[in-house]
Order: sequence, then structure tokens, then C-alpha cells
Amino acid sequence: MANWNDPQPGTGFGASPSLDGRAGGKVAYDTGLRRYMLSIYNYMASGVLLSGIVALVFASSGFAAQALNSPLRWLIMLAPLGFVMAMSFGFQRMKTSTLQMLYWGFCVIMGLSMASIFLVFTGASIATTFFATAAAFAGLSLVGYTTKKDLSGFGTFLTMGLFGIIIAMLIGMFVQSTALQLAISILGVLIFAGLTAYDTQALKNQYYSVRGTEFVGKAVVMGALRLYLDFINMFQFLLSFLGDRR
Repeated sequence: MANWNDPQPGTGFGASPSLDGRAGGKVAYDTGLRRYMLSIYNYMASGVLLSGIVALVFASSGFAAQALNSPLRWLIMLAPLGFVMAMSFGFQRMKTSTLQMLYWGFCVIMGLSMASIFLVFTGASIATTFFATAAAFAGLSLVGYTTKKDLSGFGTFLTMGLFGIIIAMLIGMFVQSTALQLAISILGVLIFAGLTAYDTQALKNQYYSVRGTEFVGKAVVMGALRLYLDFINMFQFLLSFLGDRR
């Protein structure tokens, strides 16, 4: 991964090419970076849309209520984790096409697991929270892309916070506390908001290492997966305390 302070051509939107002999290379780099990031955002947005459609159709079909109230719910809930682990640990050996298929399969499975939100929350509150999350995600991702501040130092802090949230959620399964659930939701939103900016900058920096290699296609898919998880988790945590229940 490239160092943020690496003296390579600038990568900001609208950056003016230097007037030395590297001007042409800088323009090409900026163009390639924009194309790379746009591909990641297209994959990520398409995945979110696919999951939303699958969730809505599954919830409307009537099968969701039956499946999510049976032992099958554990398979539906845990399957996305299996896809993420397979992609994370196997992407080096996989072909790009295989990784793409796993990504779309993951989005479908996530849609099935997210069908429960249509059974618990009103459609209006889901839509409102979704658009609020989309606006926040766009703003945070823009910050991560354009800031000159190195955000890599926040990575460890945010990861520790994420593990803390997971532990708190496990405790919450046994200790029913409204205050604890509210605290988890608020902290979850803050952590994934931070991860959105952090991951965006990390993906931008990563382009310097993968450009012109056969790995770039895989990097696009894995980058989309990272941002997808940031978006979906921020949405779910935000919905848990802003959504109106049926």
C-alpha cells in the first residue's frame, strides 16, 4: 500500500498537473485513479441495490417470516459471514471472475438476512434511514478521498472499537437493556462512519500498488465489499434507534 506522503503525482479530484516532465504521467495517474474508484463505487452501489431488492421481495413473499422463525434463520444469518471469510482469505488464489460471483452471491444472501427489517420497521422509516445513510456515506467517503490528513492511525482505534461493539452485542443477547442497545447503536454508527472515511482513503492509496497489474480487478471487488459493509452496518445501526417499529 502506498504511503500517503509518498512523493508520487497527486491524486486529488481537480488537481492541476505539475509543469515538469511528469505532467503527462500525473494526468494518466489521476484518470486511472478516478476510473478505479468509480468502479468500486459502482460495484458497491449495485450490491446494495441488489440486497435491497432481494430483501423487499423475500419479505413480501411471506416466506421470510416463516424462515426467520425457524432454525433456517441461523443459516441465513451466518451465511454472509462465510462469504466474507471465503473472499478475504481466498482472493489471492481466486480468479477475478470467481471473486465477482462470490460478491454477487454475498449480496443476495445479505438481502435474505436483511428481510427481517421489513418485518420489524415501517417502510417509511426504512426509506428515510436509507437516504440519510446514503447522504452520510457520500459525505464521509468524500472526506476520506480528499483529506490531506493521514487516517491510517485511526485504523487500529476503529478496529478495537469494532471488536468492542461485537462483545457488547454478545452481552446484549443475554442482558436485555434498552440503554445498552442504544449505546451499541450510537457507537456502531460512529465506528462505521469513521471506517467509511478510513477505508476510502486506504482504497485510494492502494491504487498506486495495484495499477497496471492483474490484481486491479480483484482490488475493485474487495474494495466494494469493504465499502458495502461500512454502508450496510451504518444503515442497520442507524435504523435500530431511528426506525419506527410496526
